[in-house]
Amino acid sequence: SRYAQPIATLDNFISHQWKRHHSHKQIRLFLASKLPKIMLPMFSMLLFILVAIAVRSTNAFTLIVKRGTPAVNVRRTAGIIERKVQQQRCFLLPPLEMGRAAAVRAKTKGKTDARKSKINAIYGKKIIMAVKAGGSPNPEANSLLKETIVRAKANNVPVDNINRAIKKATEANTADFAESLYEAYGHGGASFVISVLSDNANRANMEIRSAVGKNHGKMAEQGSVLFMYDRKGKLEVEASLDEEQLMNAAIEAGVDDYEISLEDDDYTIVYVVPKDVTAMSDAIQTSLGQTSKFSLAYVTKAPVEVSDEDFEKNMKIIDALMELDDVDQVEHNMSIL
Repeated sequence: SRYAQPIATLDNFISHQWKRHHSHKQIRLFLASKLPKIMLPMFSMLLFILVAIAVRSTNAFTLIVKRGTPAVNVRRTAGIIERKVQQQRCFLLPPLEMGRAAAVRAKTKGKTDARKSKINAIYGKKIIMAVKAGGSPNPEANSLLKETIVRAKANNVPVDNINRAIKKATEANTADFAESLYEAYGHGGASFVISVLSDNANRANMEIRSAVGKNHGKMAEQGSVLFMYDRKGKLEVEASLDEEQLMNAAIEAGVDDYEISLEDDDYTIVYVVPKDVTAMSDAIQTSLGQTSKFSLAYVTKAPVEVSDEDFEKNMKIIDALMELDDVDQVEHNMSIL
């Protein structure tokens, strides 16, 4: 308390002398000259940090800002980074596709790519089986191999893959593949017919039971589901076919029994008896100018209506099964309410 009064008096004296000898204009000029020198390093440091974070997100550089770095060095480093980013044509922020549609497209593309890879692998196994069953790697001398190659090409299997499978079939250490069927029940009264093509029956059996059980499905006794399905040839056309033109094409090809299912405006499925698959495929290409992917499938005789919730649960079972290398196809009897 002894020194409080003298200190206050001294402070008032200094403040009075400053205001006495400096006008308000001089004070403003002083602040205007000093503020940029104070603020510029702060803004430079902030800019440097933002650029460092953005560039670090692109994995182009790793930057460490040390305390006490001179402002001029910060500005120089930031300029170098910016020039390098422009030279390498890096984007600080990647383009984004927002919304559910983008997510659906990405998911669909992933499934399509996986499905293509799956088809190539399955037909590779079928070609190996055809070569061994027919006894010759020459399609002209092996009718089963010739038919399998036609189906593989119809499903867009690359020629290189076909040739590799034929060559592999002639090697002595190539495994023998065998076809088998499994039957299962899903949710809401749904049933499944699972076509398997494997060189290890025990492995396939274990993986299929695991996939069905983990998704709360149930394996069925042999024959308890299959009697509700018919074996048919399935032709998939990525176009909307005119029913009258299709009928005329079928008559000319000698196909008496067929069914058409218009899935949407640009997708059609045609079912025929297995022996007429090739004839119907040629007729669609010749008369209608459309190519088709064809295969043999089990088609339900009595579709079962299931709720949306049960449908989603059953699709999880199907997706889990289709992820297995040994599973060829999964047919079901569902129709949505």
